[in-house]
Amino acid sequence: MRARSPVWKGDTVTTPPGLRERKKQATREALREAALRLALERGPDQVRVEDIAEAAGVSPRTYNNYFASREQAIVAAVTADREARIAAAIATRPAGVRLADAITEAVIQQYTDPGEHDPEVLLLITSRTTLRDAFLDTTAGIEPPLTAVIAERLGDAGAHTARVLAASVAAAVRIALEGWLRPDGTAGTAGSFGAGGLVVPSGSLPDQLRAALAPLAPAFDAAERRRLEH
Repeated sequence: MRARSPVWKGDTVTTPPGLRERKKQATREALREAALRLALERGPDQVRVEDIAEAAGVSPRTYNNYFASREQAIVAAVTADREARIAAAIATRPAGVRLADAITEAVIQQYTDPGEHDPEVLLLITSRTTLRDAFLDTTAGIEPPLTAVIAERLGDAGAHTARVLAASVAAAVRIALEGWLRPDGTAGTAGSFGAGGLVVPSGSLPDQLRAALAPLAPAFDAAERRRLEH
């Protein structure tokens, strides 16, 4: 049986889910929402994996099938589906829009759109080193859906290029977030990030993202030119 192809439309990028997949998605959502709720109520250091599992109505063993740590589950409640939304936003842009611009705007939109939990969740994340690290680690999730949508834009010959460009975007976003979450008063100090304690986000996040992604624009432009030449 041939695998189903991803559907790229609207504000989602998904494979049409069957009943089993819908149940898995519901379990993942229940776990991440329970993790965040308990972390806000008790403080993340007072939340155990067993507590999250119980609140979501599953076993700790089931929890471990979805998340590797409590920090990962807490952060997932904030970043859920962001990677897919970025790819979907790019896919829905007109073909005439410059790819570098489409990616930059999609990333900025999804990383600066205020969530229902802000600002208390931002404070929660920035006040714990482990949560900051888990938050930064989620940027790697940008790569797979972004690779697919870039490859679609570049055509069959651009599969390898798409993966390289997507990985570069993920790295650039992480660098921008690291700069934005740099511990207060340590700007420009090598190795200062992640020293612990409260972090005061610095500067404009959209500006940080634009600056981090700008060096990639020539590579995106070159990839689009090669597509037109073939």
